[in-house]
Parts: sequence; structure tokens; C-alpha cells
Amino acid sequence: MSIFAADILDQAKAIIRHYAALGQRIATAESCTGGMIAGALTEISGSSAVVDRGFVTYSNAAKMDLVGVTPATLDRFGAVSRETALQMARGALFRSLADSAVAVTGIAGPGGGSAEKPVGLVHLAAMSRKGTLLHREMRYGDLGRDGIRTATIRTALEMLAELVQA
Repeated sequence: MSIFAADILDQAKAIIRHYAALGQRIATAESCTGGMIAGALTEISGSSAVVDRGFVTYSNAAKMDLVGVTPATLDRFGAVSRETALQMARGALFRSLADSAVAVTGIAGPGGGSAEKPVGLVHLAAMSRKGTLLHREMRYGDLGRDGIRTATIRTALEMLAELVQA
């Protein structure tokens, strides 16, 4: 039995099948999901042909060290921002053998939110080597930590599916 909901597994299976058919690979850079997007993808048999690597960049130091987010970006915009998500996606793509990368950074709660950046705010970015770049700012609301993380996985998988079709 999987820890992931059936619809997430269905999404992951379709992504693995589609990327495999094209001979393309995926990388992830994850903060608030802590590797769960890569986990959902690798739950699928045959994923080793598609998933190149996943970066868990929970701390700011990891964001800088592993995927090249700049200190200036973190200082100016914060860890939970469009700019950070875009740099995470770019870094995951160019520090891997992947053709596409997805990155997520957000506030899963229950604490850590503010009026400007409430619990449930997540920035997602996806990028392909062909130059396609996607960004989504999601305000899921306070669905609880598990709910926010699960919603983020679903959105990230949707973006990977959109990216391979672009």
C-alpha cells in the first residue's frame, strides 16, 4: 500500500510513461514537500529511467549549496518567493542530467506564516532545457500541514505534465 493517494499515483504514472516515451529525465528541488514529489514519482515502476535526482533543500543553506539560490535572492525576497522557486528550478535542472525540473518552496504550517506570507502559500517553478519556464503562486489556505503538502505534490505533477507537452 502506498502512502500517496490514488490520484497522485495516477498522475505520477502518466508522467513517468510520457517522459519515458520521450527519453527524458526529471529532477526535483523541494523545500516544503521534503522529497515527497520525488517519492511519488519513484513509487512508479520504471521510474529509474526517468527520475534523475531529487534535491531536498529545506534550509536556506541547502538552497544555496545544492541548487545555487543566491544569498541576495534569499535576503531580498525570502525563501518563499517566486524568485527563489525559479532559481531552485534552474539550479536543479543545470546541476542534474534532467531535461525538466520542478521546484517548490512554501509554508506548510502550522506555524511560520505571516500576513504577507500566510500558511498555505507555495511557490512552484518548472523549467525545461528547451527554455520553457512555468511559475505558480498557490494560496492553498490552511489545509493543515499534510493537506498543503499533498496539494503541492498535485500541482507540481501537473506542472511536470504541462512542461513535457510544451
